[in-house]
Amino acid sequence: MASDETINGVPVTEEQIAAWAAEAEAGYDVGALKKRGRGRPGRGAEPSQVVALRLTLEELAAIDARAAREGKTRSEVIREALAASAA
Repeated sequence: MASDETINGVPVTEEQIAAWAAEAEAGYDVGALKKRGRGRPGRGAEPSQVVALRLTLEELAAIDARAAREGKTRSEVIREALAASAA
């Protein structure tokens, strides 16, 4: 293995690789791994859909400024604007 291999900036040693191999050979608790989940937590009981949206730099700056002013995320500001528009 190359000596400059890193994970999150931390060098990977032959000892670490041997420890990972031993852990894998001993087996993993598949139930615990599945329970852990992946990705961001959902917003509700139903799955959410990711939607791509193209914005100009000015539009994005305005959204980000409002989000910063109100202590919200960019997504929260966009969802609130959509909800107000649909009402």
